[in-house]
Amino acid sequence: MLIAIHSSTNSFHNKWISYCKENQISFKIVDCYKSDIIQQLKDCHALMWHFHHANQKDVKFAKQLLYALQAAGKKVFPDYNTVWHFDDKVGQKYLLEAIGAPLIPTYVFYSKADALQWAGETKFPKVFKLRAGAGSANVRLVGTRKQAIKLINKAFGFGFRLYNPSSGLKERWLRFKLGETNFRDLVEGVGRFFIRTDFEKAVGEERGYVYFQDFIEGCQFDIRAKVIDNKCWAFKRMVRENDFRASGSNKLVYSRAGIPLELIKTAFEISNKLHLQCVAFDFILLKEDQPLLIEMSYGFGFTEDQFYGYWDSELNWHEGKFNPFGWMVDSLISEVQTNLQINKDAKFSI
Repeated sequence: MLIAIHSSTNSFHNKWISYCKENQISFKIVDCYKSDIIQQLKDCHALMWHFHHANQKDVKFAKQLLYALQAAGKKVFPDYNTVWHFDDKVGQKYLLEAIGAPLIPTYVFYSKADALQWAGETKFPKVFKLRAGAGSANVRLVGTRKQAIKLINKAFGFGFRLYNPSSGLKERWLRFKLGETNFRDLVEGVGRFFIRTDFEKAVGEERGYVYFQDFIEGCQFDIRAKVIDNKCWAFKRMVRENDFRASGSNKLVYSRAGIPLELIKTAFEISNKLHLQCVAFDFILLKEDQPLLIEMSYGFGFTEDQFYGYWDSELNWHEGKFNPFGWMVDSLISEVQTNLQINKDAKFSI
């Protein structure tokens, strides 16, 4: 068995390679950006590629390549069920509503008239989001009907940049004061008012729709729960000072204290129902044991500190360090083995 891993030093790739080396798992480095990628994969049983939502090359073809390989019978990570809704809050709304998941009430409109009518009837505050973006990018608290109407007019007019330079510069300044970034980063933040990233140039403005969620008051944190291979770990992300957002705050609490089992159970149920290989859910608690889902993603940032223990699918707790990247490799190998056995049995029966 041979596992292909895309040639990148970013994020999950090095972790996969290290795990394969440590456990004598056969792997091959491939370059998904090359025109001959299908030929590169001829002798491989599976491909692993942690593509990035803000890389203009990845956005152009990563999903299409993965889906094509999956349609041809190869196993891939991430697969279709896991990734078609990645960095797409609109797609997630329909998916999560369709399965009856406890999603925060979410509203999407594709005509200005419908959006304005809703704004005239609903209660505020609401949370405005663009369909794409991570780390609380493009997320705003809308306190009044007037503010909502202004956003609706822009959504059906000139549209929105995927990168908001004002909030981006504010974020960089906060990190600068905390010693988490340097002066050069601040200067680059100023430059973003005038110079767009290659990714922004490639995708253009977001327009022609508008997306809101109910605002749940009084939340001091959200809970990120990640599920891989019937195992789940979770931690709290505290809300930023003088803000309503937790994502991207870097104020993290790595402890299972205050994380209700009902939330972990819900994470397992949604993951299993959607047949997800890997997922990070963002929850808030409406009550002490009533989780509401904000959004989800197959990719996620990580620090070694967060791997402090996990729950299995029977909700048993396992204390101590673990390697979720190894879980990704092992679960994909299991998929390949199952596929090979099915093919072998089919040939034998014929």
